[in-house]
Amino acid sequence: MLKRTLLFFIAFLSSASLFSQVWHPNEWPVLKHYDQEHLLNIALPLGGIGTGTVSLGGRGELRDWEVMNYPAIGYSTITDGNNAPFFAIHISSKNKKFTKALIGPIHPTEYKHFEGRPINHHGLPRFKEASFDAAYPFGCVNLKDPELPVTVKIKGFNPLIPGETDNSSYPVAVLSYEVTNTSNIAQEVSICGSARNFIGRDGSKMGRDWKGDFIPQGAKENKNVYKQTNDLKGIYMYSQGVDSLNSAFGNFSIITPEVADIFYRTASRNNAWENSILSFWDEFSSEGILTEQFPITEDDPMASLGIRKTIAPHSTQTFTFYLSWYFPNRYAWSRNNFVGNYYTTKFNDSWQAAEELNNKLPALEKKTLQFVNSFLSSSYPDQVKEAALFNISVLRSQTVFIDPQGHMLAWEGVMDYLGSCYGSCTHVWNYETTTPFLFGDLARTMRDVEFGHATDSLGYMNFRINLPLTKPQGRGPLAADGQMGTIMKFYREWQLSGDSEFLKNYYPAVKRALSYAWIEKGWDANKDGVMEGSQHNTMDVNYFGPNPQMGFWYLGALRAMEEMAKAMDDLDFAEQCHDIFSKGSKWIDENLFNGEYYEQKITDPETFEFINIGNPDANIPEFQLGSGCLVDQLVGQYMAHICGLGYLADKNNIIATLRSIMKYNYLPKFENHFNNMRSYVMGNEAGLLMGAYPKNRLEVPFPYFNEAMTGFEYTAATNMLQEGMKKEGELCIKNIRDRFDGLKRNPFDEVECGHHYGRSMASWSTVLALSGFNYSAVDKSISFTNVPGSYFWSNGSSWGMAYITKKKCTIEVLNGKPINLNVITVGDKRIKVEDMKLQAGQKQTVKI
Repeated sequence: MLKRTLLFFIAFLSSASLFSQVWHPNEWPVLKHYDQEHLLNIALPLGGIGTGTVSLGGRGELRDWEVMNYPAIGYSTITDGNNAPFFAIHISSKNKKFTKALIGPIHPTEYKHFEGRPINHHGLPRFKEASFDAAYPFGCVNLKDPELPVTVKIKGFNPLIPGETDNSSYPVAVLSYEVTNTSNIAQEVSICGSARNFIGRDGSKMGRDWKGDFIPQGAKENKNVYKQTNDLKGIYMYSQGVDSLNSAFGNFSIITPEVADIFYRTASRNNAWENSILSFWDEFSSEGILTEQFPITEDDPMASLGIRKTIAPHSTQTFTFYLSWYFPNRYAWSRNNFVGNYYTTKFNDSWQAAEELNNKLPALEKKTLQFVNSFLSSSYPDQVKEAALFNISVLRSQTVFIDPQGHMLAWEGVMDYLGSCYGSCTHVWNYETTTPFLFGDLARTMRDVEFGHATDSLGYMNFRINLPLTKPQGRGPLAADGQMGTIMKFYREWQLSGDSEFLKNYYPAVKRALSYAWIEKGWDANKDGVMEGSQHNTMDVNYFGPNPQMGFWYLGALRAMEEMAKAMDDLDFAEQCHDIFSKGSKWIDENLFNGEYYEQKITDPETFEFINIGNPDANIPEFQLGSGCLVDQLVGQYMAHICGLGYLADKNNIIATLRSIMKYNYLPKFENHFNNMRSYVMGNEAGLLMGAYPKNRLEVPFPYFNEAMTGFEYTAATNMLQEGMKKEGELCIKNIRDRFDGLKRNPFDEVECGHHYGRSMASWSTVLALSGFNYSAVDKSISFTNVPGSYFWSNGSSWGMAYITKKKCTIEVLNGKPINLNVITVGDKRIKVEDMKLQAGQKQTVKI
């Protein structure tokens, strides 16, 4: 009786004021639930913007260890097996003891391997039941086992707050293990995390053993020490042997803020014949603790950190850990020139990063919850919320990094171990809208790269930037759509920020970039508003002759330039842009619209003369669009609406084109579709083809015509939503997200030419279209749809909600900078307000 009373007293203390200063997660929202049959490929990236990540798997495993400056999809710091980093639980009461890895069950496809090591942690007992709940950046693994007297929730996140880049850029994965005692007696529970010191071993250097296994190379004289500061305790991993200039040089920490019973090891038994984990398991499963008893004898010693608590019957306790990292040596695209990382200029090491986050975590979690809960309370369909929210994860992946001067730079995406297509590619990053509307400061740094570094004195813009930026940029590749799109994006960033100095400083370069289209034998040498010449583009080929893809980008650039020229009092240039736009808009309707959609008129690359593609003797250049119906032919119109620049061509033709895309490009099932290229949609899945040929297909059309890719699909879906085709647009979005169901694909990784592809962040545009949101800090105006509902909005530096009824519009600022308004537009109703100023926490209502 005395022993039982003591256990209850300990359990009471552990939930009382003794631990009141330790952060534990609040209740988290759930947008999407994944049952046990849909967990195999879930990997939610945990980390900050531009810091790299480690991912929380759908069953609780830690996977894709991409913290060391390079992509590492599928990499777990070791050769696949039991030595991969993991967390385990020990439960004891009376005479019963249980020890299991905090991971859900093995999937039926994971049993085959030539040497009995089919997956990581193959030899560790697991929980029998698992599911996953998510509302990015929050992820929660739910573990149960009928044999155990507890259930476990593994909650992982990293703060994500629109408009607060630094607060969203901590190199830390926050993991909390919420253990609920489901029994009628107190349970003593230990949670322990273990990992080998992988400093120097980023997965980029692999050897092979006699069995053909890939063996990660690079760890040398790595050391682990137990460390304790005011609020944190943990294992600090560093190296005395790895070259200090190596990209994988740095440090890593496993930390807890808990003040409960803490235990640790800085090393285990030497790993000959897998004795490290054997030693760990023997001691941990016996008593639920570990003791420091082994010297460090290996280059990659295994360290462990654990927490022990007593949990009263039908009560819950939380065990919180931080995984933090610091790897300063990022190199340029080719891995030759040193670039560095912004985040490593903010902290001295991984421990300090965790300390700073720990001090701010309650406030940052609260703001992140406010953002996500507000967004989820909106009237957007669930598939729109999922597409927009989950694809923010691209910013946390190795696709994106930030140089020490604060410039956001990016690959197009990443392969498993390599970046995919270097240089912040303009024609890819033209499509996305997540960055400018959530983190406007980062978007403006991309415009600085484009106009401050990539554009020369004649207006020639490299569509792929070389690094480091401190070196002069020679002329590299040129892209017509990339260059025109950057002009529209610059206009957008100016409008969202209202920064007149931003416009003033870069205006000459932006003007040169547009004027470059008018050089001799250029894209529009005769200034008739029609893109002609050789037009390299995002299909990775050169189009010859007028076509809608480049044509609409060009028309949008002309409109944006006209408005910027007016603001700069460059009225002659503004008039010139207006005249060229008017001619081009008229021409594209009269000559490229075929009654159903816009098509290409192919020209001879040398003479610029039109080619009759119906002539069997015609010498047609390869890889053209021709009479095809292109999925993103209205991409310039898509961006024009986002920028508030109006229609670039006849509205009726725009709508007819979108109906044709649904008629010709939409496939409800791909099972009978032949595809000679890459298959991103297969079997009974639905999607939009890149190019459809209802008339005569060219013998050698542009390369990707048979494919379907999410960024292009979001663009077309947004076009449809913008034109009132709500049913069709939402269907296309649902089809995309149905494909990323956790079993077949990772819901947090929309692939194009690589994982975490930048263009997938065009998904935020669907939010803009459904809300009708447009904001101009220049004109002090804001716009929303007149469809009744609640709408989350964000302008890149502040965010809030708009509540629309038939008679009223209420605008609320929840966080960020104040907004100043003179005009509120709801649908077609324009309401003048007198210098309305709204700060965070304020809202005002106007009558419609």
